[in-house]
Amino acid sequence: MALFQCNVYSNVLGMEVAVNVIIPQTTVKKIGTSSTAPVTDIPVLYLLHGMGGNETVWLRKTSIERYATAAQLAVIFPATDLAWYTDTTYDLRYWTYLSEELPQLMQQFFPTLTTKREKTFVGGLSMGGYGACKWALLQPKRFGKAIVLSAPLVLQGQEALLLETRDRAYWEGIFGPLADLANSCHDPFTWVREFSKTSPKPEFFVACGTEDPLHPAGAYYQGLLQKAGFTVDWQEGPGGHEWQFWDTWIQKALAWLAVTPAKEEDKA
Repeated sequence: MALFQCNVYSNVLGMEVAVNVIIPQTTVKKIGTSSTAPVTDIPVLYLLHGMGGNETVWLRKTSIERYATAAQLAVIFPATDLAWYTDTTYDLRYWTYLSEELPQLMQQFFPTLTTKREKTFVGGLSMGGYGACKWALLQPKRFGKAIVLSAPLVLQGQEALLLETRDRAYWEGIFGPLADLANSCHDPFTWVREFSKTSPKPEFFVACGTEDPLHPAGAYYQGLLQKAGFTVDWQEGPGGHEWQFWDTWIQKALAWLAVTPAKEEDKA
């Protein structure tokens, strides 16, 4: 794999932003594992970080580069700080940057990446799982599949829990008044309700540790997705809200993507 550490200017945000990208590379090694790689139409996964993370955290806490090499998959790691992949009330439009500007920038800088929906994926953990679910549901024509790990997808009635994590000023800077969060554009229930009749429908891989406090919410939400007609692979296993769980389940999720390497005739 080749690792690109990008610093680019976002016109949407009006500031410099960091993005890491890993792309398959054909290698011949005397030490280590040689690899082959597609040179065009490369499948791509946008992989989002959780609270406290940034564009480096997946690379530092897991072996995602090694896993993506086996899958012959490019992975894009954007950073959106603590903004919950939203256009915040304090005038930083992270959602617009993520969902509109970033894909255009990545295609501009890395034109060998696929533009096909069936080979374009999104995933994330915790806050990033929230963002991945949102992006897949709101832009179903962009993504064929979505990976949602340990995500907080039930926000209605959770004001006390939110305030245990950060103070009210933070949350209302992101979402606006907490009293208005239910049924708003930030509410995962709203996404399912408003986009359940969308076509085509992305498929979902939803997983959570059985010792994770978010497990009941994850189990409930994946049920909502299934009732709304989405194909969902729900998985659970030992683990809490921790990197050991995410390192294990991102491997399972990449296997679920079942990325097919480009055939020689496709490269012509």
